Amino acid sequence: MSSAFNLPTYLDRIRLPARPTLDHLGLAAMQRAHRLTIPFENLDVALGRGIDISSDAVFGKLVVAARGGYCFEQNRLFLDALHALGFDARPLLARVWLNGDGVPPLSHTLSLVTIDGQAWIADAGFGGSYAPPLPLVDGAEAEAKDGARFRLTRDDTHSWMLARDGEPGSTDGRGGGEGFQPQFSFTTNEVWPADLAVANHWTSTVPDGRFTTLRLASIVLPHGFASLTDRAYRRRAGAEEAAGTIDDPRVYRMRLGLMFGIALSAEEVAALGLF
Repeated sequence: MSSAFNLPTYLDRIRLPARPTLDHLGLAAMQRAHRLTIPFENLDVALGRGIDISSDAVFGKLVVAARGGYCFEQNRLFLDALHALGFDARPLLARVWLNGDGVPPLSHTLSLVTIDGQAWIADAGFGGSYAPPLPLVDGAEAEAKDGARFRLTRDDTHSWMLARDGEPGSTDGRGGGEGFQPQFSFTTNEVWPADLAVANHWTSTVPDGRFTTLRLASIVLPHGFASLTDRAYRRRAGAEEAAGTIDDPRVYRMRLGLMFGIALSAEEVAALGLF
């Protein structure tokens, strides 16, 4: 049985000084605070530790141990926090369409939140960029703090697509191009714990997958985004962009700590196999 969710400790972790209101403004404030403070990362896969998405394990790692996680961890924590606050929310599964060939698998999760009868999507764990919560309405749009615009559209199969139009520098390097680019698609079908367990297991173990072959980290900045893909570093803050390759494990470890808030030992960095 999971322990009771410690909401005050979570709110301290995401540096949110007041309890969010139970409306779309409170939802947006909590999601943004979460993304500004808890990094997206998959480093435990490379370290051979596996990904446990039980509520207690995720809280212990992302909150107590001040680490980050990837979508199945991030959105497990976020959904638990939404429930603790009193939001009506449940998980969804999605297919990520960033530079993929063919139909991608269900390798992403997000939350469906119903507020005063209106459904919203909220996502505290998309590692490619930052999308604000959006009402589940065909054609709904929202603008992120980095200037990117996001749009939801629905097709004849009742599948929803989230698309982004913005500077590629405010992404992890995928999904660039002119105009709105597809990010991920989803349906509102019921998702059960077993569905999340299977999707998480596949995503964290499939040979030649993104999360089993790359060491990833990203963080939302107040007006931008920073990412680390293996040794390739990218950062956009406002109109300023920087990119480069890290050739020294000491610099890599320092960058993980200072930019992404991820504290690894020198031995753990060596075990990542990047140098």
